[in-house]
Amino acid sequence: MISASKLKSVDFYRKIPRDLTEASLSGAGLSIMAAFSMMFLFGMELNSYLTVSTSTFIIVDKSTDAEFLRIDFNISFPALSCEFASVDVSDVLGTSRLNITKTVRRFSIDPNLIATGSEFHPGPVPKINRHGDDIEEEYADGSVSLTADNFEKFARQYPILVVNFYAPWCYWSNRLKPSWERTAKIMRERYDPEMDGRILLGKVDCTEEGGLCRRHHIQGYPSIRIFRRGSDVKENHGHHDHESYYGERDTESLVVAMEILVAPVPREFHKQALDDKSGQTIDTSKRPAPLTSGCRIEGFVRVKKVPGNLVISAHSGAHSFDPSQINVSHVISQFSFGKQLSPQMLSEVKRLSPFVGGSHDRLTGRSYITNHADDVNANATMAMNRSYLFGRR
Repeated sequence: MISASKLKSVDFYRKIPRDLTEASLSGAGLSIMAAFSMMFLFGMELNSYLTVSTSTFIIVDKSTDAEFLRIDFNISFPALSCEFASVDVSDVLGTSRLNITKTVRRFSIDPNLIATGSEFHPGPVPKINRHGDDIEEEYADGSVSLTADNFEKFARQYPILVVNFYAPWCYWSNRLKPSWERTAKIMRERYDPEMDGRILLGKVDCTEEGGLCRRHHIQGYPSIRIFRRGSDVKENHGHHDHESYYGERDTESLVVAMEILVAPVPREFHKQALDDKSGQTIDTSKRPAPLTSGCRIEGFVRVKKVPGNLVISAHSGAHSFDPSQINVSHVISQFSFGKQLSPQMLSEVKRLSPFVGGSHDRLTGRSYITNHADDVNANATMAMNRSYLFGRR
């Protein structure tokens, strides 16, 4: 048996007897500093362990969509007419697509954002080849100037009232003016207001009669509206539309269009209205125009995965727009990028959203409302389009 004393003889770490050691103030200071340092480091490590951190990485998208990104949207514009609403996309590579219709649908809506009928189809609006007469000659005013004071009187008096809502500063309005006045003069000669009076052509200066133009939802100049028995609203299977003329704008084409409007109206109809001198309001079965002319735009577009813009704007190749008269207030029901999430993935995203800094779809349910009456200047800066950046997710 090896004794304990022999084992102690091989000890490499021999202790110094306590009576040979001596305490000092410098040693006590170092000990205290070391203790505080250890406590501080322990606290930092514990805090780092308990803290949730978010890391951002840039990776190459290897999805099946290749270089394209799908944007789904459903946006309601209570005060932007479907007549002019356009969805455009552009990007930094120079790609630009205007008035996308293949994957986009439009529905007319009321002030409560409820669809008033089936899908809106613009019909033969867009390209007008003949904007006015090419010849230069003197012409006299043949159309009647209408104001807020006399508009209803003429609308009730004539079975067909065709009105040119224009702005003097508008290029297209000035192009239309000669042919419009010639057409009005020709129609007055053929259908004398005193002897026949089945049709009358009028005009409204929207810079002077802003309230009248807003009441009839005029957003682009010139807008030629057709009023039958006092109303420009036509009903098609429960869907109300403003009745407008979208054809060519030279005198010959306008005269032909006016003749087609007059043809179904019997001559005796207007004579009865002229003979009524009692001052009573004549019952013309007039329907009031809708309170607003709104549009819901829904669908999707496919764009390249580079910085760019999706723009919803008032657009036309043959009309001018006054930003101060256009209100692009809107409510977003959906605006999302990429593929739709599965229900399981959606619930997981919602569960983690408090930790990752917000909702998975921040635009859904948002409203961007501009008070047209009180904030015209602010509205004018944003009225012509509403743009959303894509390409950064």
